[in-house]
Order: sequence, then structure tokens, then C-alpha cells
Amino acid sequence: SGQKVCYGDFKRSCYKLAYFQDLSRRVGFQEARQACEIDGGALLSLESEAEQQLIENMLQNLTKSGSGISDGDFWIGLWRSGDGLASSSACPDLYQWADGSVSPFRNWYTDEPSCGSEACVVMYHQPTANPGLGGPYLYQWNDDRCNMKH
Repeated sequence: SGQKVCYGDFKRSCYKLAYFQDLSRRVGFQEARQACEIDGGALLSLESEAEQQLIENMLQNLTKSGSGISDGDFWIGLWRSGDGLASSSACPDLYQWADGSVSPFRNWYTDEPSCGSEACVVMYHQPTANPGLGGPYLYQWNDDRCNMKH
């Protein structure tokens, strides 16, 4: 399930957002990727600041329509395959878009990506968390373990 929103002015004219307050319905990166592909789409690739802002606005509308404030990060289509150079300074350059997009746009949270065993990327959505060094945990990107449920 999810909410489908369409626009005419972006490369991808339609977006589908799925936000589950029920923790048991959240899935890992590969499950989310497969669900998107079964639905004829792909996990989100963000190619510009304008598209990032569009998605932030959509998430604000989606999450405020629910019952109460709830934390829950969103998978996006950025990931790092393999971990050969995961601990090197080259690590941030190893992330790629799952749909093959080549956009260099990134919106990492302060001190991210941390690499290591974290190879899949979420867009933060933690309105109840105390702000960290990079401010509130809202809409910036964080690498996470691919088996985490979001």
C-alpha cells in the first residue's frame, strides 16, 4: 500500500510513498526495492535539491495526516555494493543509485556516511529525536544496515 502522487515537472512524474507506523509492516532495503520493482517502479533516486525539497514536502503531508507524530526513516535507492573499500576515504564515492541514475546529488547528515557494515541509505524522519550535531534528524541521509526495517 502507499500514497501515489504525480507531478508533471520532474523526470519521474509519479512518486509512491509508503509509511508504516506499525513496526511489523516495515521492511529491509532489498524487500523495499523488490516491492517497488513489482509495482513497476524503483526506490527513489534524488537528483537535485529541488527534488529533495519536493519529497520533503510530500513526507510532511503524509506523516501529519496520520495519528500523532511518529519516527520512521524512509529507504531511498542509494546503496553501496560490496564492502571492499568500506573503511577507506573513498567510501562515499562507492554509493550508487539502484535504478542506474548517475546523479552526484547527496544530502548526507553530518558525519555520514559512516560506511563499515552500513551500505544502504535512508532519509531520516525522526521528529521526536533530540537534534544532533547536524540538527534535527529530518530528511538528511544516513547509511544504515540493509537488514534494518524501515
